Amino acid sequence: MMVALLSHRTGSTLRPSSAVRPGTVDPLFYRPGDDDGYGRRAAAGESHILFAKSPGGVEATARRVDRYRAAIETAAGGDVDPDLLEAIGFLESGGRPDAIAGGDPANAAGLTQIVAETGQSLLSMHIDLAASRRLARRYLQALRRDHPATAARALAARRRVDDRFVPAQALAATVRYLSLARRRFGRDDLATVSYHMGIGNLEGVLAAFGEARPSYARLYFDSTPVRHAAAWARLSRLGDDSSTYYWRVLAAMEIMRLHREDPAELTRLARLQTAKGSGEEVLHPGPQTQVFADPDAIAQARDDGTLVALPPPASLGMRRDPRMGELAPRLEQRPSMYFAARPETVRAARYIAAGVRRISGVTQPLTVTSAVRDQRYQQLLGLSNPEATHAYSLHTTGFAFDILRRYGNRAQAWALQFMLDRLQALDLIAWVREPAAIHVTVAREAGDLVARPGG
Repeated sequence: MMVALLSHRTGSTLRPSSAVRPGTVDPLFYRPGDDDGYGRRAAAGESHILFAKSPGGVEATARRVDRYRAAIETAAGGDVDPDLLEAIGFLESGGRPDAIAGGDPANAAGLTQIVAETGQSLLSMHIDLAASRRLARRYLQALRRDHPATAARALAARRRVDDRFVPAQALAATVRYLSLARRRFGRDDLATVSYHMGIGNLEGVLAAFGEARPSYARLYFDSTPVRHAAAWARLSRLGDDSSTYYWRVLAAMEIMRLHREDPAELTRLARLQTAKGSGEEVLHPGPQTQVFADPDAIAQARDDGTLVALPPPASLGMRRDPRMGELAPRLEQRPSMYFAARPETVRAARYIAAGVRRISGVTQPLTVTSAVRDQRYQQLLGLSNPEATHAYSLHTTGFAFDILRRYGNRAQAWALQFMLDRLQALDLIAWVREPAAIHVTVAREAGDLVARPGG
């Protein structure tokens, strides 16, 4: 069952409710009993980067990875889930057995991106690093000179001196690593996390958390700036996406499942995930989402409660930019017509603001620069703002708002970053950093973040 969110009976504060409904969870407070639900949400929330950055797109990457399925199943044996091993290959190299991070074979290399030192010292791989480097240079020189036969011979020679470039050897070494890490940590999820994070780094996080073998869902979602802060600080200091690696592995597993079982759905998701700079169209696909065509549609939606007015700053925790709605007079409307959003959007904005205030201690409100627009307003905006799309805009649905990238201090900016990342990991928002603002799209399920007045 997918997790929903806790309805606060204390307004916009961040204390857990005293009456938590079954199957719900507060983003700042882990609720045990639904680790699978956390995993599904986190995989969905963190999947955009795979669709956006996979070489040639996820469909081409899936086809490349699928070529190694037989070798993956052989290497996995009965020790590792072959789907997980396949997902590591997808995520690490995009199914390219000759990939090298940074161009130097001393770095992560091969189908499963093993660092030379780790391969030599921990995984008993044959790696002649000097020869591997020499052949890497020869390969690149041959490509520059348009000598494909010479380049192919260099790659073949490199495979003889560096096991990481032999897919079967790389996969077998990855299985050895995961088996070793599973013995150390006692869990498959923690073993997978350590593949990217490193055993030592994960041991440090677990020590700060104070429990040897929690699920990774618990370790991640129960570590925040307000709870298990030391563990969260260690996770955040890694700075290389190590904390979300496991969720991206799960996302790659789902992509490969769709590749085999439902390629049409994978094509649909790829189109939605790459339409914008975030996964916002996955949350609200254009053909299935109501848009407001003109000011009359905005007025009707406000009358029937589909849209609600933005509360005053003291309640919302964000102030309105004085320029909000500035194009309204050109549509013969008052700017205040556009001081509105979906109820779910307002409650999510209130929750984000409350979280930022609690974490940072900064009382200066954030600034919301834009909320709902109609299509006519959006067209006018597109004439003067290069960031404004001329196609489907989530602002025209009422599910999006923008936060000015101007903060009281670094602590407030840091706290906002945490709130955005955590809500994205729960698949409750999609966000993207634009030159002047943070563009946030809110999922329908985020409506229970903060209770309705009197709730």
